[in-house]
Amino acid sequence: MSTVDRRATLESPLRVPVIRTPRVSLRPHRMSDAARWHEIQSSPQVSQYTAWPQRSRRSSLRQLTRRTRQTSIRRVDDVLALAIEFEGELVGEISLQLRSLTASTRCLEVSWIVHPQFQGQGIAYEAMRPLFAYVRANIEALLLVAVVHPENAASVKLAHKLKLHPLPGTADRTVFVGRNGPLAALF
Repeated sequence: MSTVDRRATLESPLRVPVIRTPRVSLRPHRMSDAARWHEIQSSPQVSQYTAWPQRSRRSSLRQLTRRTRQTSIRRVDDVLALAIEFEGELVGEISLQLRSLTASTRCLEVSWIVHPQFQGQGIAYEAMRPLFAYVRANIEALLLVAVVHPENAASVKLAHKLKLHPLPGTADRTVFVGRNGPLAALF
């Protein structure tokens, strides 16, 4: 069993960027997002594909408070949480988690959620493209991984569109991976 040196850090941390496209903005979470954040998290169309417990307003607020502090990646298991804003309204989130620090195995796990009312409009893809460019320019990641529920057709489609490739999975998840490709070849 290997152990992770919790003191080891990236050469320079990856920080939450503010990224704008013609329709979408990525930004840090804000406490003013609380009502909408709870609406997204408690949506059955979202929660059915996550490992989250059912969120009360209070537990959603606690989780949002954590998200407002997840603004940089320095160490293994650090999370970078970005709010997705569409036409000035919170509609989802993209998060990145550093899974391996060593340059030869550096791995980021990406995940996303989008409010059901805004799914199918290309919002997540539009947000991911410049985020991947930012990541590519600021961190040398060998692997990019996304864990998707196989029945979540929209996320499976997005993973393919992002040029991530499925690995054999289990009944409750499919692991998509990009090796040197998604970060370098998307653009």
